[in-house]
Amino acid sequence: MALTVISAKYPPHIDKTKTPLAYGDRALPRLNRELNDENLMTRQRAVMALCEHLHDPEHIAEALKCGIAESLKKLLSDKDITVRQKSTECLYVIGCHAIGRDAFLEHNIIPPVSKLFDDKEDIARKNAHQAIEMISETPPGAEGIVTADLIGTLVMKLKSELDEIKSLILDTLHFCMRVDTEKALKADAMQVFTSLLSHKDPVIKARAARDIMDLSAPLAGKNKAVEVEAVPKLVGLLADDNADVKANAAGALMIITITTKGKYTAIEAKAIPPLVKLVDDSTSEVRANALKALTCLSEAPEGRKTLLEDVNKIKNHLTDEIPAVARAAEIAVRVIEWKP
Repeated sequence: MALTVISAKYPPHIDKTKTPLAYGDRALPRLNRELNDENLMTRQRAVMALCEHLHDPEHIAEALKCGIAESLKKLLSDKDITVRQKSTECLYVIGCHAIGRDAFLEHNIIPPVSKLFDDKEDIARKNAHQAIEMISETPPGAEGIVTADLIGTLVMKLKSELDEIKSLILDTLHFCMRVDTEKALKADAMQVFTSLLSHKDPVIKARAARDIMDLSAPLAGKNKAVEVEAVPKLVGLLADDNADVKANAAGALMIITITTKGKYTAIEAKAIPPLVKLVDDSTSEVRANALKALTCLSEAPEGRKTLLEDVNKIKNHLTDEIPAVARAAEIAVRVIEWKP
């Protein structure tokens, strides 16, 4: 005779790790209440369900109206790793939208998120950096990060973080340096960026070279790049296999060689031959940046003398299919052939 078996398992269509959503417009208010519940499992299930719910853009505005941002801000300091991890992931999803980025600033969420930069769990740190990077992509967000005095912290983290997180930090600093370069210079960012030029990962090398280009915009940055010997390393990257690395290295040299000190440092580092070779590169950005760097170097008599031998190669690009490259070639030829 068959007997009834009493099972403690949930039905297969029920996910016990997420709280069931209330119907319609009651879903988010209920989740918000559960995010503030004293019971750990209730908070875990609520934040898991919220993370999935927020991936629908239509729910972002409603979530902010319900006070979800403030609740997530409190959960950033929760003792449980799952709650911290999913809270930062929720904030990252919210930060992907303009209204969410405004909420970050309105509720002053940047400082508590930055505290997770020191979290012992890799995933919590990664999510925190993803959220901050997303906020930095708009000028008000970048200003908020600079105002929170996080530039020095971000530069310091570049020395010790995992490669995946280093890439996010380099992107964050890229956007922040459009707003303020002074704090990055004071934090010895140029030296840290230069050390990353010899990294094995081409993505990190490319982004470090791009950040050197950003930081070299002011005169103090150009002088600092020469001082920390960034120029020889950038010249070495001109022969890299990765197009982004070559383009950003040439772009950084283009900025640094605006000054006389930068010009002669690059000439001494034998930058002209590899730059001339890049004039025929298949990537338009590489060609354009190489031509602009050569234009700066040709303003020095020694550079002009050397480049007169290769001027015909540059003239071939006067009819380049990319207008920006053709324009850069035209200016380069004019400067190289200039006579006093």
